[in-house]
Amino acid sequence: MDSQTIRILLDGEAVSITDLAPTTSLLAWLRGARGLVGTKEGCNEGDCGACTVVVGELADDPADAPRLYAVNACIRFLATLDGKAVFTVEHLRSLAGGALHPVQQAMVDCHGSQCGFCTPGFTMSLWALYEDRHAQGEAAADPARIRSALAGNLCRCTGYRPIVEAGERMFDAPSRLLDRDRLRTALLALRRDDTLDFGHEGGRFVAPRSVDELLALRSRHPAATLLAGGTDIGLWVNKGLRRLDTLIHTGEVAALRAIVPHAGGLRIGAAASLTAAFDALVRLHPELAELRERFASPPVRNAGTLGGNVANGSPIGDSMPALIALGARVVLASVRGRRSLALEDFYLDYMKKDLAADEIVEAIELPPPAPARRLRSWKLAKRFDSDISAVCAGFALELRAGRIHAPRIAFGGMAATPRRATATEAALAGRPWDEAALAAAQCALEHDFAPLDDLRASAGYRRRAAAGLLARFFLETRPDAPLAAAQTRAFAAEDLAGGGR
Repeated sequence: MDSQTIRILLDGEAVSITDLAPTTSLLAWLRGARGLVGTKEGCNEGDCGACTVVVGELADDPADAPRLYAVNACIRFLATLDGKAVFTVEHLRSLAGGALHPVQQAMVDCHGSQCGFCTPGFTMSLWALYEDRHAQGEAAADPARIRSALAGNLCRCTGYRPIVEAGERMFDAPSRLLDRDRLRTALLALRRDDTLDFGHEGGRFVAPRSVDELLALRSRHPAATLLAGGTDIGLWVNKGLRRLDTLIHTGEVAALRAIVPHAGGLRIGAAASLTAAFDALVRLHPELAELRERFASPPVRNAGTLGGNVANGSPIGDSMPALIALGARVVLASVRGRRSLALEDFYLDYMKKDLAADEIVEAIELPPPAPARRLRSWKLAKRFDSDISAVCAGFALELRAGRIHAPRIAFGGMAATPRRATATEAALAGRPWDEAALAAAQCALEHDFAPLDDLRASAGYRRRAAAGLLARFFLETRPDAPLAAAQTRAFAAEDLAGGGR
């Protein structure tokens, strides 16, 4: 296959692209070059879901059925879809022989559309759910799961009740499913063995296929932009109007997508999607189910990577407090070798990391679970779904004979970096886990952080909120009469562990 040609399966048709800038978004190409205007441009930053499409790609074992998942077309660079399938809302009627697809018909029957602008995005998110449920042998979805699937889609006129009803009714009609065997055959025909090295108008996009090739490229091009899911970098282009001359894409390195057991714990490759990474984390630590649900939206989690969130180093990155509380380590690699450091030591100052110009984040490693450990992680934001944190916290400690051992407490949104609350930990270590220890810890917390006022929250709110989260952790984990999570949270009626909101 030509290493300078992007090949995509678009609505079942193989398409070759040779003459577009490497930072061209999928949305711009669909609407401008292909005339597929059902995919809408709304926010152009991955928040509203009007541009939602579904991507299909081969499973890690090509003998398995291909994976289908929703993404935001506005922040997905076209070049990252080389060798993959893209399905737009225009394709659905072909699956139903020219009639409305059951998802579309349910939206009509339930009056799920008013102005119609957001409707294609909702429809594609529902179609991804429709295909997933059928693939799992479950031709139904409960309202909680439907709401979860729609967490990345905004509607400002119809409201969500009729759309959720459409998500239930779409399973009532005879099924109209994508032929995944046929899709697998088509994707195998597009499968690339060489490295995509795509250039146009001074821009270059390279997608190495091994860690060694990636490290060699990084060594030769230390100023290049490392691109994983693009959920942040896409905004650099769309909103910041930045020119990115050389992009090195990590998504085709299979070893970086791997999630494997490691020393009794877990090793998560830096290019593993947030969806896959959080699924693995929750299997190991079910207490993180709410954090998984509230981290961005399904289209963002499907595209973004845990390694990208860690490497970005934002002080409000929601994964880091929980990972730091768990004792995660970050593995850095270059042609000079590898090194590992505690995740909290990776962050030096605001958006500054202990990362050399020729290094990459290769993996995040988690220690084995401790039987006596109590773990929680929560975020506070103005919306439940898909919102930026004002404060995010991760708490872990071990209780042995009622006394606190190995406390690890970390916060995001309280400082220039995600950071441990060392004074608070010292105030807890060795004490009985009781109200006196809580009071001492809350007092020490005042000395750990000097948060800022900004548009999301005032410094005073952040201090009170952090102390309140610490109290909630105490109420749920104290040895004497701990409260259930449903007794300490505002969303007690929802079943987060079941995948809903």
